[in-house]
Amino acid sequence: MAKRKNNNLNMGEALQEFIKTNKLEKGMDKVNAREAWANLMGNGVNNYTTAIELRNETLFVSLSSSVLREELSHGKSKIITMLNEELGKELVKKLVLR
Repeated sequence: MAKRKNNNLNMGEALQEFIKTNKLEKGMDKVNAREAWANLMGNGVNNYTTAIELRNETLFVSLSSSVLREELSHGKSKIITMLNEELGKELVKKLVLR
């Protein structure tokens, strides 16, 4: 008869263990990167954001305003730093605005 684990975990720890066990970290990182962009940039930028995608430590952000794209391109390194702080780990190394 298989023994049952008698470890009491809180909900957050149980979810983290489930994510690790089922190798879902990459998918969660993609979702977390989208949420971090939305939280940090605010409504002004989010209104012009059409798509956000995280691929291999590169965050691709599609913007519908060329003026906004140019403005944000001047502060790419600061945006990357802010995103990584929001995410709590070094997840984004490059930012591509299109």
